[in-house]
Amino acid sequence: MRQQDNTVPGVATPTGTAQLRARERRERILDAALQVFTRRGYRDATMDDVATAARTSKGGLYFHFPGKEALFLALLDRSAELLLRRTNEALAAAPDPARKLDAALDVILRLFSEHRALARLFLVEALAAGPGIHHALVEIRHRFATLIASELERAQRHGALPPLNPHLAALACFGAVYEVVTQWLLSGQPPELTQAAPELRRLLRRMLGIPEPPDGER
Repeated sequence: MRQQDNTVPGVATPTGTAQLRARERRERILDAALQVFTRRGYRDATMDDVATAARTSKGGLYFHFPGKEALFLALLDRSAELLLRRTNEALAAAPDPARKLDAALDVILRLFSEHRALARLFLVEALAAGPGIHHALVEIRHRFATLIASELERAQRHGALPPLNPHLAALACFGAVYEVVTQWLLSGQPPELTQAAPELRRLLRRMLGIPEPPDGER
């Protein structure tokens, strides 16, 4: 005999409510961890610091994350997903290789400019972490470079780019942006990160062999 389903559409079940609360607490912990790691640094930050900032018990913290490295890895993964999703959306919306490059660059600089703690996590604090986190960073950079390389390959197939190694070119683009953002974090120059966009855009276009647009189209 088939059991009757008494679930009311649009009303959370006790199990669903518990899962929702667990997800909300996990996100709150990650938000708190971002601030703690940025303020204290990876080496000096403790799980106690994160629990206090997240307004949760140590037991609740360890339920979601078994240790500091696992917490940092989860934070890196969440941040990378945001960066990759925003970049992918910008690439998909742009009509040609030059505008795709401009759109991807603008998204990255704007996101890091608006979320300085996120930029510091990626580019500064992660350097003080262990081999597991370094490996995760290599994977994140590979995913990002693969995304950019696929766009460069597509542009080459349509004759919009000169012959080049797409993956190597994508790594070079990522490296250029990495250095500019890192210098901004460490030295405060330029005062606004987005001020670097015009010159960085010109340099990347020249490197990839993308012609400068007419003045009226910039």
